[in-house]
Amino acid sequence: MEWGLILAGLGAFIAAVVAGVGSAVWVGKAGQAVAGVVAEEPEKFGSLLILQLLPGTQGVYGLIISFLILTKIGVLGGATPDFSLGLYYLIASLPIAIGGGLSAVAQGKAAVSSIALVAKRGEGFGNGMLLTLMVETYALFAFLISLIMVISK
Repeated sequence: MEWGLILAGLGAFIAAVVAGVGSAVWVGKAGQAVAGVVAEEPEKFGSLLILQLLPGTQGVYGLIISFLILTKIGVLGGATPDFSLGLYYLIASLPIAIGGGLSAVAQGKAAVSSIALVAKRGEGFGNGMLLTLMVETYALFAFLISLIMVISK
């Protein structure tokens, strides 16, 4: 049994699943909020859709890290398999898994609140967008740490 492969695969799994689940749950909750608003004011759909999609970026970041790890260990091709770095790749997956998962929750909550803001005051979209994007900063920090760790080896 090749433990390096198992550890690296676990890292790829964690990066994609933890960040992805956080994104999926909160994109869904934001979608519920959007549906409630659009039922009464369909003209707000476009701007609210943007707010709904923002918590989904963490899942994308996790998926990118997962693909990079799988490519680095040769599972997706393009590299000679090197299983000696399995534990390293598992550790490299943790910033986006933990940071991405937690920021998806925080960004989802900000998005739902921003959707309520737009529902009450249509001109509040810019404010809501800024509030929701502030959380994205921390998702990007986590993504960059994982990315730098994965591509450096």
